[in-house]
Amino acid sequence: MLKKVLLLIATLAFSAPGFAQDKPDVLFIAIDDLNDWVGVLGGHPQTKTPNIDALAARGMLFTNAHTPAAACLPARTAILFGMSPFSSGVYTQLGDWRNNPTFDDKLSLPRYFKENDYLTMGGGKLFHAHTYASPAFGGQQDVNAWDAYFPSLDRQLPDEVNPPPSTPNQQGPVGNGISTGHFDFAPTITTDDAMGDGQVVNWISQQLLAARTGPRFLSAGIFRPHLPWYAPKKYFDMYPVEEVILPDYLETDLDDVPAVYADLAGAEPDLNESTMDWIKERGTRKWQEAVQGYMASVSFSDAMVGKLIDALDESGQADNTIIVLWADHGFHLGEKDSWGKMTLWDETTRVPFIIVAPGVTTPGSRSNEVVSTQSIYATLMELTGLDRPEWVDGSSLVPLLENPDMEWNDVAITTYGDYGNFSVRDDNWRYIIYSNGEEELYNNEVDPLEYINLANDPQYASIKAALAARIPPAETHMRAVGGVDELQQIIESN
Repeated sequence: MLKKVLLLIATLAFSAPGFAQDKPDVLFIAIDDLNDWVGVLGGHPQTKTPNIDALAARGMLFTNAHTPAAACLPARTAILFGMSPFSSGVYTQLGDWRNNPTFDDKLSLPRYFKENDYLTMGGGKLFHAHTYASPAFGGQQDVNAWDAYFPSLDRQLPDEVNPPPSTPNQQGPVGNGISTGHFDFAPTITTDDAMGDGQVVNWISQQLLAARTGPRFLSAGIFRPHLPWYAPKKYFDMYPVEEVILPDYLETDLDDVPAVYADLAGAEPDLNESTMDWIKERGTRKWQEAVQGYMASVSFSDAMVGKLIDALDESGQADNTIIVLWADHGFHLGEKDSWGKMTLWDETTRVPFIIVAPGVTTPGSRSNEVVSTQSIYATLMELTGLDRPEWVDGSSLVPLLENPDMEWNDVAITTYGDYGNFSVRDDNWRYIIYSNGEEELYNNEVDPLEYINLANDPQYASIKAALAARIPPAETHMRAVGGVDELQQIIESN
């Protein structure tokens, strides 16, 4: 009898790397618009994120992680299907993957887990969605991927709490039909639990604590710090306006940058350079108020992460649960005269990324190697012992999880906008090429703020060529597809 028990234990222990059973649980935490302003990444000296910092101490923090796309829709589609934008044709905020024939025979990450005997439960923004108009609360949900979803299978975002009507309007410029409240920042007079993210996190926490009958994939989509920056007042109080430190800013920063950059940064009419003009017209305090709103929203989202981890610990399943925390892309708060995402610079591409895999990751480990969140799908396949689908792009990061000090000869490629816009990031350099052939090159090791464009300096020609060679050949790129007529017209006119 004892031999049979020992044999069973040995079989379970080696069925998947590092876990006590063949299929560990997965807690998948997606945070919207979160840049490197978290404590462990040091992107801003004041932002308080104790729960994300504590989560990093449990596993591996990737200090140089970058998104595959510079906006919500293409980034999330790439990560959740494991298909780079140049493999799927999803480059911008236009279109809907559900109308894209490229995905007809592909399974999203949660659906793949469901098809492989996982109980899949989620809530909040995972696939693209937003709160600017009520139809967008549903977003581009994969309704076939879930056993249960909050608030419902066809709606990703619950009703949100807004500031009282008496709150002074902080609204920035509005155009092209974008509703008021898009670029806005003000405290709400409510509890954490009443906020949309609070509702989502409470529901996911209940699932974490529920009786379990098999492996589970649990996904929590945290909407803040996406605009508008509304969070309970206590988070604003953490950052007195007069003490807020503004991000580094160089008045002449864009003097050596191709003008085509504005086609990306201006993709949303109220998140482009006119927002910076609006801020400047109102003075330093208005800029501080906006930064305060963002940091308050970051700290609120951090509190949501803390509630999830507390529930996981209370469940008793933490030792058999893989935790993946990621942001879809970063966010500018005035750097390079930009407010928002949709650029190919570091403040958009660099994101928080943490993996905790008990028995695989060493608590408190870090990797400074460049990685892409495009690798999430492939990495989870290896960690859970599932077969990797043939369509999945990206390198599994398990070797790095096991050995943080190993050399990792990979790059992170980010796209956005016109077909042919690419950023290539390695450990020390960033190379950008736009669809019209104009270029940028930055030495991030000595110029982390990307102030000095070296693309036209002949002494760096070999570096530029080596990075350009990492872009997949043009003949392998997928053009924009899926009935996105306006984007197709743009592509065909170039």
